[in-house]
Formats: sequence, C-alpha cells, structure tokens
Amino acid sequence: MDTAILAANEAFYDAFRREDPTAMDELWARRAPVACIHPGWDALLGRDRVLASWRAIMENGAPVIRCVAPRVQRLGDVALVICEEHVGGGRLIATNAFVHEDGHWRLVHHQAGPIASGAPDTTSVAAPHDTN
Repeated sequence: MDTAILAANEAFYDAFRREDPTAMDELWARRAPVACIHPGWDALLGRDRVLASWRAIMENGAPVIRCVAPRVQRLGDVALVICEEHVGGGRLIATNAFVHEDGHWRLVHHQAGPIASGAPDTTSVAAPHDTN
C-alpha cells in the first residue's frame, strides 16, 4: 500500500512541476478538511484557500522542486510522507499528509520549511519505509 501513497506524493510534485492546476485540484481531499503552510506563510485552512494559493504560485512560475528521500508513516487510512524538497540550491523539509478518500490517497495537508544550516543531509541515509 505504501506504493500507492508514494505515487500520490509523486503526483503532487509532478502537478506542481507541470504547473497544472487541474491535476493539483484532483490530488486534494474533497470531504476531509485541508490545510497548507508554505514556507514563510501563515496557515491556509480550507480547500478553496489552499488551492487558490497553489494556482497563484503556479501562475507566477513555480520554482523547480525535487522531492528527495520520501518516507511513509501510515496509520490506517491516514499517511504521512516526510521528505526533503530540493529547490534551486536550497533544501526544505516537508510533510505531506494523505487520507484514503473514495479509493484514492488524497492530500489533506502540506507543510514545508527550511532545514537549519548544518543539519545532516538525509538523502545519503537510507530510511526504511514504515509498513504499518
């Protein structure tokens, strides 16, 4: 089942890279509450506000982001994917939360923030997937 979660996570980054608001809309939950915290932003609550933020970012030219070393932590119909986002020469740490809704893993939360300088690079450390 982790494969489906990782595929949903990759679809999120792919939609962002392609600047595809329709694909982004398909990835977010419709019934479960959603939230997003972009680096340096206040919390955005509610599907409409979250999707409006992604559309605005994509309309202004989305930065190239690469998801690195995604790790799944699953508890029933909820899963977290913790990964690094490589943006230009910088690194962010991100958490993407998914819920199993209508037979698909859909985003309910995204948060990314800077990694403190001097923090170890987790891309060189193999982390096992939690298969709970």
